[in-house]
Amino acid sequence: MEWTKMILPLASSFGITVATMPLFIGYFQAKKYGQEIRDEGPKWHNIKAGTPTMGGLVFLVASIITALWVGLWQQQLTPSLFILLFILVLYGLLGFLDDFIKIFKKRNMGLNSLQKLIGQIVGAVVFYLVFLYEGNANVLNLFGLSVPLSYLYGLFVIFWLVGFSNAVNLTDGIDGLVSGLGTISFGTYAIIAWHQQQYDILILCLSVIGGLIGFFLYNHKPAKIFMGDVGSLALGGLLAAISILLHQEWTLLLIGLVYVIETASVMLQVASFKLTGKRIFKMSPIHHHFEMSGWTEWKIDSVFWLVALGCSALTLVIYFL
Repeated sequence: MEWTKMILPLASSFGITVATMPLFIGYFQAKKYGQEIRDEGPKWHNIKAGTPTMGGLVFLVASIITALWVGLWQQQLTPSLFILLFILVLYGLLGFLDDFIKIFKKRNMGLNSLQKLIGQIVGAVVFYLVFLYEGNANVLNLFGLSVPLSYLYGLFVIFWLVGFSNAVNLTDGIDGLVSGLGTISFGTYAIIAWHQQQYDILILCLSVIGGLIGFFLYNHKPAKIFMGDVGSLALGGLLAAISILLHQEWTLLLIGLVYVIETASVMLQVASFKLTGKRIFKMSPIHHHFEMSGWTEWKIDSVFWLVALGCSALTLVIYFL
C-alpha cells in the first residue's frame, strides 16, 4: 500500500474524532454526567470528579467507520478485518455497558467481573472459531519458535484476549496514558502488518491510531474527557487479536510490556496483602505508586511512553532480523 493511501485512514479517523468530541463533551457537561472517583483512589484525583467519560465511544466509532469505508475503497473488506471489528465492537460494548451503569445508573462498580468475563470469553471463542475457519493453524509463535498446541491454542486465544483487554483497562488510570501507549502499540503493529502485506489489518491499525491521536487532544492533562472502559477494554482485546492474526503473539509481551507490568503490580499487591498483610506498592496499579511517590502525571506518561517506544523498537529489531 502506498504511503499516500495510508494517510487517508489516519486523517479520516482523526477528523471524525476531533469534530465530534466537543459535541460529546458538551452533552455530558449539559446533563452533568461525569466520572465518579473511587474512595480508595488518590485523594488528589477528587478534583477530576464530574469530568465527562466514555470518550472511547467516539474514537471507536470513528475507527470503525474509517476502516469500513477505506476497506471498501481498497477492496480489503476481508474476514480478518470483520473479525477484528467484531472484537472491537463486542469488547467496546461490554465497556459501554459498564460505563453506562456507572454513570447513568449511579452504580460505581458497573458490570460485575463475572458478567464482563463471560462476555470477553464468548468474544474470544467466536474469534477463535473464525480463525480456524479461515485455515489458520493451532500454532503459537513463541519468540520465533513455532509451538503446535492443537486445540489448546483455543485456550491461549481466550487467555490472550481476556488478559490484555483487562490489562489495558487497568493501565487507563491517569490522563493521556493509554492514548499515548495505544498509539505506540498500534503503530508498531501497523509496521508489521505493512511488512506482511496484510493491508486489511494495516487499515484498522491506522484508523485506530488516527482516532487515538484525535482523542489525545482532549484527554491529555488536564483531561477534558476520559476514555472509559468502552475504549480501554476494546483496545486491549483488539491488540491481542491483531497479534494473533499477524502470527506474532510473542510481540505483545514486549509491545505491551507496560500493560503487563501494570497488571502484574495489581496481582503482586493483592497476593502480598492476602499472604502477609503487607503491601509491596503504595498503591496499585503501579502508575498510582509513582503518583504517590511524587511523580506528576506528565512525568509518568513520559516515562511509560518512552519504555513503550523502547520495547516497540526492540520488537521491530528482533522481528526484522
